Amino acid sequence: MSSGNGDQQPVKLSLPLKYQQEIFQELRGRDELVVIARGLGLLRLVTNLLHSYDAVGNNFILLLNAEERENGWIGEALAEHAAISASTRARGLSVVNTDAMSVGTREKLYTQGGIFSVTSRILVVDLLSGLMNPETITGVVVLHADRIMATSLEAFILRIYRQKNKAGFLKAFSDNPDPFVTGFNPLHTMMRNLFLRNVSLWPRFQVDVAQALEGKKKAEVIELEVPMSDAMRNIQQAIMECVEVSIGELKKGNTGLEMGDWNVDSALHKQFDRVVRRQLDPNWHRVSWKTKQIVSDLTVLREMLYHLLTFDAVSFNRHLDLILAAHSPPPGSTRQNQSPWLFLDAAHTIFDTAKKRVYIGKLSKENDQDIQVLRPVLEEQPKWAVVAEVLEEIDRDLYFSSAVRDDSNGTILIMCGDALQCRQLRDYLQSMHIRPDGKNEEDEDEKEKEKDGDDGEKEEPSATAMMRKKLREYLVWKKQFGKVKENLFSENQNVINGTTKPASNQNFRGKPAANKRRRVRGGGTVGSAPSRAANGSILASEDRPLEVTALLSEIKATDTESAQKDDIVADPLDDMEDFYQLYEMQDLVVIHAYDGDMDEHVLEDVKPRYIIMYEPDASFVRRVEVYRSSHNDRNIRVYFLYYSGSVEEQRYLSSVRREKDAFTKLIKEKSGMSIVMTLDAHGIEDPQEAFLRTINTRIAGGGRLVATAQPPHVVVDVREFGSSLPSLLHGRSMVIVPCMLTVGDYILSPNICIERKSIKDLISSFKDGRLYNQCETMFQHYKSPMLLIEFDQNKSFTLEPFADLSGSLSSISSSGASDLQSKIVLLTLAFPTLRIIWSSSPYQTAEIFESLKSQEMEPDPIHAVRVGLSGGEKAEDQTFNREPQDMLRAMPGVDGKNIKNLILDMGSIKEVSNARVEELEPSVGKGAGRTIWDFFNKSLLD
Repeated sequence: MSSGNGDQQPVKLSLPLKYQQEIFQELRGRDELVVIARGLGLLRLVTNLLHSYDAVGNNFILLLNAEERENGWIGEALAEHAAISASTRARGLSVVNTDAMSVGTREKLYTQGGIFSVTSRILVVDLLSGLMNPETITGVVVLHADRIMATSLEAFILRIYRQKNKAGFLKAFSDNPDPFVTGFNPLHTMMRNLFLRNVSLWPRFQVDVAQALEGKKKAEVIELEVPMSDAMRNIQQAIMECVEVSIGELKKGNTGLEMGDWNVDSALHKQFDRVVRRQLDPNWHRVSWKTKQIVSDLTVLREMLYHLLTFDAVSFNRHLDLILAAHSPPPGSTRQNQSPWLFLDAAHTIFDTAKKRVYIGKLSKENDQDIQVLRPVLEEQPKWAVVAEVLEEIDRDLYFSSAVRDDSNGTILIMCGDALQCRQLRDYLQSMHIRPDGKNEEDEDEKEKEKDGDDGEKEEPSATAMMRKKLREYLVWKKQFGKVKENLFSENQNVINGTTKPASNQNFRGKPAANKRRRVRGGGTVGSAPSRAANGSILASEDRPLEVTALLSEIKATDTESAQKDDIVADPLDDMEDFYQLYEMQDLVVIHAYDGDMDEHVLEDVKPRYIIMYEPDASFVRRVEVYRSSHNDRNIRVYFLYYSGSVEEQRYLSSVRREKDAFTKLIKEKSGMSIVMTLDAHGIEDPQEAFLRTINTRIAGGGRLVATAQPPHVVVDVREFGSSLPSLLHGRSMVIVPCMLTVGDYILSPNICIERKSIKDLISSFKDGRLYNQCETMFQHYKSPMLLIEFDQNKSFTLEPFADLSGSLSSISSSGASDLQSKIVLLTLAFPTLRIIWSSSPYQTAEIFESLKSQEMEPDPIHAVRVGLSGGEKAEDQTFNREPQDMLRAMPGVDGKNIKNLILDMGSIKEVSNARVEELEPSVGKGAGRTIWDFFNKSLLD
């Protein structure tokens, strides 16, 4: 097959801008890492590069680290390129992303050549097993290069590729510069992981990029600064106060950490809570409960900030109800196990104001009876009215303008943050002119008369049909949610008390429920001020039937609302004419959610004349600039909406500033970056030496390689390639032999079999009894079974001192205690000769394996595969996916004896959940079948 950078043939490309052509020429001339600003057309560059090799033919190219949707985008683009260029050699993209494809099929595809996008776990196994010959690979194209670490599968694949193929090309791409500026010499480290020596940086402020996008063909942009309502502003200020107090508490309780970025501005970014957690992970077992709770609360508060600006008033209040229910303690709890921010006055403001946006009311007395006087408020989002005004302006522009002046379709494209926001805006646009009384908004005279005739109390404007419908749905949900919550609390009390029958309307120890409050007679406000518990936290309001009933009667559906067509939830063929019609493109309003590089397809397909950015997004602004600059015959007008003084505006400006700062640091590091001098005869750095020198710094003194006549072999279960250990073993000059193992995870010799467990897997294995069965099978076939308990080098874990354990082992065994140490002791008592290896990290595990193999014979892969298989069974018949098995084991009625029959007979959890009792009984038995069926068909409302 032809090598990467030679024999260029003229092919038709779709790179209209100058900077795109320059990047393409650089990539064809040398191997390099391209870091480009998001929105400047990364996938377009990749598809043109792949097509330039695909059109020539006789090439074998791998596309590494591509997502599923990117595979679809690139596949369609390559097919279009092939059709335009009429190339008979182009084969397009072949995707290998499932274990269902047989080994023989994959081997046949690889020998035919072409462009392949293979998942990393399949690719590394195929390379190590010899199914794919690295020497036949023309080149590798790597996407999302910023995600590749020294121990990742992608770096493992590139190391194997570079060891056996020095001539093939290697191109890497990334549109996220932030990871390249985190840590010590991050760009240099990342390039060593990618085995590249050249880097090309293309920020938005680069000269060629700026000239291409800021020329004569600029889009018309209209900024619309939308003020928030007073209620939204108060809620935002209260949430920010809670965030600020939470960060302050974190700083007080965790001195000695790098907390320069722990401030309110940094808290607006999506990665803030992850950064805080990453810094606390090494000492996570030492931090207090309060610190752990605050870290979790920061995520909740950040989500509240986002939902305040995107959810409607009813949906936001419902979201707060869920948060309050999730953070409310079980009956009988104290202040120590609640979120600290719930004790702030700002939290009271959040829940109080949010409910006032939905409805208000008062309690009054008439004939010695309490009467609920409730009135819906249903505050609308301020952006809705602005969007309606923009649409009217566009209609006037289309009406008074002459014939079509360009190649645009005249379509109106509205871009939102997510699909939920798209649905919300669509519902509003469809119902904004519909009023409950059947009258239109233009009846201003009648409204003025109503305003003049009232007796001084301000009358709220009539809400749209959409908001009234949402309130009706919310009230129905509130009634059901109250029943669910009551049943959940009852089940918790049963567990606490050890009873089997819940006491109706009784709480723990016979006291009233901690989350309940009595009705207040007199002139108290309803639905406004949430009550506080004795410890000072906010309590969920009682779901009062009177209040719900009164509101439902107040906003019951009118004849006009009932006549509206329901949302389409199915595609009935007999009624298709009611829902589908053909429209002209200029009559369409397309509402779409931001979807990264996929937005380029939307712009090319829709050809919009008007674009409304409902939510600011820096990358989409650049995509519009690229789209406008690439088409001389298309004019675009962009309406840019944002809430003034909101976290939305701050987040947008901060993201632009952070990207600019990141590229500035990259340019500075590139200018002073040293060149690694350990090169081979081809001028390429030896990947093995670079890998060992880079990642094995945790072990004191480093690793020492021993020259042997034949490198040591290790048989590894294919399911273990999700961890970094196989890559580290390969880095120690061990030959990795991937196999489908039934017994053990790593076979070091004919005598040594090792079962590897992470902490999470160890706990779950003890819980379902899987570890006992695994140890039993290992002792049946190997002389020296070992259990490897491996810790994460970035996370902490500690066990309680054995001196703190009370009671004898017999009492522990009989009581079924959940203590991990007790279960380990019981395991060693059951298997006295079992060796347990405690490893602090995968790095140390690789060193331990090397020591264990020093005096042992090499394992036999064929024998390792056959071990544990019954007569007639094949290794290929064993299942790969452990997650569904773990889910099944957690269900009542499923145990280690019947789970295999259940998997073989049913095939999936979906089939199990939909099966009848009669269908489950042959697999698991009569009693277990009834238990499983009851589990899937139980209702919390019963």
